[in-house]
Amino acid sequence: MDFQTSEEHTLIRESVRQLAIRYGLEYWREKDRQHAFPEELWQELARAGWLGTIIPERYGGAGMGLLEMAIVVEEMAASGAGATIAQLFMMTPVFGALTILRHGSEEQRERYLPALARGEFDFSMALTEPDAGSDTLATKTLARRRGDEYVISGQKVWISGVDRAGGMLLVARTTPLEEAPRRTFGLSLFLVDPRSPGVSHQPLEKVGTHCVTSSMVFIDELVVPKTALIGEEGEGWKYLVDTLNSERIVTTAGCVGAGELAIKLAVDYANARVVFGQKIGRHQSIQFPLARLKAEIEMARLMNYKAAWLLDHHLPCAAEANMAKMVAAEAAFNACDQAMQTLGGYGFSTEYHIERLWRDVRLFRLAPISQEMVLNYIAQHVLGLPRSY
Repeated sequence: MDFQTSEEHTLIRESVRQLAIRYGLEYWREKDRQHAFPEELWQELARAGWLGTIIPERYGGAGMGLLEMAIVVEEMAASGAGATIAQLFMMTPVFGALTILRHGSEEQRERYLPALARGEFDFSMALTEPDAGSDTLATKTLARRRGDEYVISGQKVWISGVDRAGGMLLVARTTPLEEAPRRTFGLSLFLVDPRSPGVSHQPLEKVGTHCVTSSMVFIDELVVPKTALIGEEGEGWKYLVDTLNSERIVTTAGCVGAGELAIKLAVDYANARVVFGQKIGRHQSIQFPLARLKAEIEMARLMNYKAAWLLDHHLPCAAEANMAKMVAAEAAFNACDQAMQTLGGYGFSTEYHIERLWRDVRLFRLAPISQEMVLNYIAQHVLGLPRSY
């Protein structure tokens, strides 16, 4: 194993950092206040080639891997965006580009990948349902075959970015669960236009991540051609696993960067704030929690790099991706919470930015998979214990 940072990765970090610092804490605070998408930044990321990080050069991308994307997301988060940037990279580069690249047809790749690399439109994924929740295989949205078309109906919830997306990865059952020969059979993935007749959505109010809209999505007799199907009918679960592992890796990268940013803000304040005649950073009650969280953030980063490397080499990475996400989500939230504690009353003020980081990062203990479901996975698939759910 080689832990030496490559020249290429150093260059990526520096390039992204130079771009990101032009859209720093003040920029993100204003976007959060306005509940506005960071359009200016997103277009600059497209022009710089970062939206096409994992897209091969023949489709107009940079031809790199998920490890490099994790580095991009880390740097964006640490430079001011916080964990919210992970959602943006989940939606278009992962749900869109990665899924199509790894499992789509050549016609689908040629249609979508160059446009995604150029930032011409964004993507979304309609997966979670009101009743199924984390039980993806219990999806009830049904796609009925009708000649060379599918007719799809169902309901989704907590779908991010559908309000501005030009494409959507839609998860539906082509075989109802009760008729499937095995539980993992019968899911299918479709590439659809969320602006099509038959698709409507309604935004949900939420605590944080205000730069990204999350919505209820209603699908009523949506008609799509057979060519919208990704891969084989009924085999969508094995394609979806790749997407979900990638989603966890990007989530972890956002949490790592957000944790780094929170610790930095806390350290800067502790080195400047004088109480009872001395800087509060001299006290171990301030130092020790931040030092411990720095260690936890670094552990999450290393596990995430391992998961990304494995995925890039088409090797199993689910255990690593889930472990990294679990550790990063806890460490990042605790870092934001400890930063708020370090700043005292100022930490509760919007002026000092911690409260936005704190609100946004709380989501990632729930999504894209809850901490409890990660522990279920580790217990069953890593430790070999009986299934508990």
